[in-house]
Amino acid sequence: MFDRAGLLAALAQHGRVVRVVIAAFEGSSPREAGAAMLVWQGGQSGTIGGGALEFQAVARAQAMLAGGVALRLDRVALGPALGQCCGGAVTLVSEVYAAGDVLPEDVVVRPVAGLLGGGAMPLAVKRLLASARGQGVAPPITLLQGWLVEPVARVERQVWIWGAGHVGRALVQVLAPLPGVAITWVDTGAERFPAEVPDGVTVLPAADPAALVAFAPLAAEHLVLTYSHALDLELCHRLLTHGFRHLGLIGSATKAARFRARLRDLGHLPAEIARIACPMGDKSLGKHPQEIALGVGVAFLRQGLTQTANHEERAG
Repeated sequence: MFDRAGLLAALAQHGRVVRVVIAAFEGSSPREAGAAMLVWQGGQSGTIGGGALEFQAVARAQAMLAGGVALRLDRVALGPALGQCCGGAVTLVSEVYAAGDVLPEDVVVRPVAGLLGGGAMPLAVKRLLASARGQGVAPPITLLQGWLVEPVARVERQVWIWGAGHVGRALVQVLAPLPGVAITWVDTGAERFPAEVPDGVTVLPAADPAALVAFAPLAAEHLVLTYSHALDLELCHRLLTHGFRHLGLIGSATKAARFRARLRDLGHLPAEIARIACPMGDKSLGKHPQEIALGVGVAFLRQGLTQTANHEERAG
C-alpha cells in the first residue's frame, strides 16, 4: 500500500524524499510487494528488508537526492548480486518526491520504465483499474507493462486503547507501526501519556474516559487496561451497550469471573459478555508489559487474518 499520509509528513519535515518500494519479486523475497521505505538526506524510515539489499537501495536513494535522477527501476538478483541465500529477485522502484507534489488519494498509477511521465497508459492497466472499480475494491500492487499501480493505504482497523500505564504504552509501541492501524489512546489526564507518541496515534485525555465510548466507531477494537477495576468495569458495561468488533480486557481469571457476574447483574446477556476476551493475550508468555503486549499483538494479527479471510469468502 502507498502510505500517502506518511510520505506527506516526511515531505513536510524534510522537503525532498526518495520512496523505495518493492514493486515485484520472483522466488524468495525479504519483504512483500508494496513494502517501502523513505530516504532523505541524513535519514530514513521504514524498511524493505534484506540487509544488504536495503543498504544498497539507501545508497542509491542518497545519490538520487544529490544528483538529478528522479526515477530508478532496479531488478536485483539477491544471490548473484548480493551473495544472499534467498534465491529470489526483487524489482525496486525508487522515486524522488518534493514538498508540494500532488499525490492521488485512492490509487497511484505511473510509468516506471521508459519515459518518466510519458506515453499512454496501456490497455491492460486500464482494464485492471476498471475491474477493481467495478468490484468496489482497491487494485493490488501491480507492475504491468512498465507501469506501477499502487493503492493508497487506508485505515482498516480502528483500535481504542484505554489506559496509558506500562502495558498501554507497550501495546502502543507494538501495534502503532502495523499497516492500516489507527489508534485512539484514552486516559484520565494528559500527564499520563508519554511526551512523544508514534504516528497514527490520537491521544485523548478525558476526566471521564467512559463518556468517550459513545464516540467510538461500532467496528472499533478495544483494549481495556486502566489503573482502575471500577473504570474497567464501567468501560466494559458501556461498550457492551454501545457495540464493538472486539473487546479485550486485561486481568486474571478471577477478575474475568467477577466481571462476568457484575455485568450479568447490570443486565447483559451471557452470550454478549462471552465476547470479552479476558485474560487477553497469551498468559504463558509472562506478565511483563512487553510480554503482555507481544501476546496481544499476535492475537491482533490473527484476528486480522480471520477478518480478511471472511471478507474474501463473502466477496467470492
